[in-house]
Amino acid sequence: MTEDIRGFRLELTALQQEVSGLKQSYKELHLNYSDTLVALKGLTLHASEAAKRAVKSAESAAKASTYCASAAKEAAQASVVTAAEMAADAANASAQAAMEAAAAAAAAAAATALAVAHHAEDASAQASAAAASATQLATEAAAHAVSMSNAAAEYARAARDKAQSNP
Repeated sequence: MTEDIRGFRLELTALQQEVSGLKQSYKELHLNYSDTLVALKGLTLHASEAAKRAVKSAESAAKASTYCASAAKEAAQASVVTAAEMAADAANASAQAAMEAAAAAAAAAAATALAVAHHAEDASAQASAAAASATQLATEAAAHAVSMSNAAAEYARAARDKAQSNP
């Protein structure tokens, strides 16, 4: 009987040690998880901010492209071929910048979506939605910039054709 009690005590002690070890492992796991959640929150907020800034960049590039197209049109009407061609080149560069900004917004949206996939929290979901919306706006601005670049190139071609037909 004494040996049975001693055996039970040994088993009880072993179980207590195992439970203590499990508690310690759980605490460490919980701390690591909490740190990861904080890092993911930061990532989603920064990615969302990057997407919003990319939208501003794309919108500015689109506006610049519009101005370049207008300048190319004016230059073409005044038969200033070189100016029209330079304006078309500037519009093209603006369109490229807008496309890069749209790509940056898409990358930021993808980063926030990835973070949300790993960590479904309201703030991350909102940041992901904001980044996706920013990507749409940046893409629309890039499409406008490309359209203006094409218009500027057409004005430059018209000016060049006009100059060649009126030597």
